[in-house]
Amino acid sequence: MKKPGCLHNNVLIYLFLLLFSGSCVSIVEKAGKALDGSAGENRKIAVYKEGATANMELWEVQNRAGNRSVIFFLNDYPSIKFRGSLPNANGEFFLASFEYLAGSYHGWIEYSMELFGTGILTMDDSSASLTIPNKMEKVQISSGRIKSYDTRITGNEALGRLRDRQERISALAEWMGQLESAPPKPGRDEFENYWKPLLFPEIVSQKKQPKNWKQNGDLWINTGDIQWNRSYTERVFPELLWEIRNTGTMLRDWEEALPWIYIECEWENILELLAEEIVLTK
Repeated sequence: MKKPGCLHNNVLIYLFLLLFSGSCVSIVEKAGKALDGSAGENRKIAVYKEGATANMELWEVQNRAGNRSVIFFLNDYPSIKFRGSLPNANGEFFLASFEYLAGSYHGWIEYSMELFGTGILTMDDSSASLTIPNKMEKVQISSGRIKSYDTRITGNEALGRLRDRQERISALAEWMGQLESAPPKPGRDEFENYWKPLLFPEIVSQKKQPKNWKQNGDLWINTGDIQWNRSYTERVFPELLWEIRNTGTMLRDWEEALPWIYIECEWENILELLAEEIVLTK
């Protein structure tokens, strides 16, 4: 008979192999807490599920200290969840944070981003109604952890890396949002299929590469496994992103944090969705 510890390890290995397969990224985004051993931090008191206007779920939860709050998920964006206070007598509640968790072939990233904002939430024995009419603001990443291959990064080192990545992703998303040819409100697959050839024509198949992305006299830079077309970088990207792309840092962000980039690009659409009244059933 196998020892319990061996069986536990085998189960975890199987889960990781399953979760990091290309078709299971969304499962990673939902199951990472369980794999990391922190799934039991909150006890569900009430659960309100999908309504007519949004594919969403809202929980009233209680932590180990007995304090209650609310958590809500947008199922179209499974890598994040939002936290807020319980509503007061007038139905007003305060946004505290959104929490990101997503995996890749390299490991996983987890962080908490502080929020500033308020909304209206009512809950009874049969339904809940949520709306966040005023734009909520992202403040800063307050905590996080990184698993990269066999290395776990925590504490101040993780916080520094995550905040640096947030700056890079914000700059990239701002530029992406200014392109008129970008598809409006794309799904995750559509987002990846549109942007990857434009951002990284050097690594996609020839039939997916943008037309005339290579020109006579282009200058190239070798960063190890990939030669980057510096001239393409300067023709297409703003100067702020030149070094990030030419050093391969942009590709590393894409490979390790694609859901993060997607969320950053979709942030205004998320706010627009939450600004409408969402009615959920218990």
